[in-house]
Amino acid sequence: MPRCRFLPFVCAALMLLASPLALAQSSEREYQAYEDALARGERQANLWRYGWAGVYATSLAFNTYQASEADDRDDRYDARVGVVKSALALAGTLMDRQPHPAAYRELREGDGDIESARRLLHEVAEEERQRRSLEARLGSLAINAASGLLIAVGDGRERDGAINFATGMLISELQLQTQPRQASVAINRFKPARVSLGDVHLEGEYAFLVSPNQVGVALRY
Repeated sequence: MPRCRFLPFVCAALMLLASPLALAQSSEREYQAYEDALARGERQANLWRYGWAGVYATSLAFNTYQASEADDRDDRYDARVGVVKSALALAGTLMDRQPHPAAYRELREGDGDIESARRLLHEVAEEERQRRSLEARLGSLAINAASGLLIAVGDGRERDGAINFATGMLISELQLQTQPRQASVAINRFKPARVSLGDVHLEGEYAFLVSPNQVGVALRY
């Protein structure tokens, strides 16, 4: 029975002996998870940019046609307002560069250091958060409010102005919410963990890593 008191120390010693290999494997899996996340983010960023550019280009062409060819006078007025909104949205989308493509290139061109990869992912995740913040909505709020007022006050059609404002904000919110968020998801997969073996306490983080051909657990401490 006295030998049982040494069991936690034996387990701790075995874990310390195995820790270099376990740490290397977990770091490799973690790095691969980050690289996969940025690769998916790059694909979605390109799809997001050119997809929404196509939406606004189509809207611009339609409104340009309606501004001169629509039979109803109100439709022509709304279309002229829509031309300005669509042109601003198209220019903003084309100039808006998501961080994922550049971050993916930087990661691939790096030296494979896991700490640098973590810092890079945190920077991208922070930009993802900022792109969904209240400040990110102020530009679309100003443009849609101005267009709604032009119709409601400038043309005396309050109901149509309110509908124009609400529709514009809905589309802007949809564009905002469809932005890539792979970096945030990759970072948030790691959860705090604590293992106790008698008087020995080990603290770190764990994450479940799922790929097409394997399922594993990554540990970092």
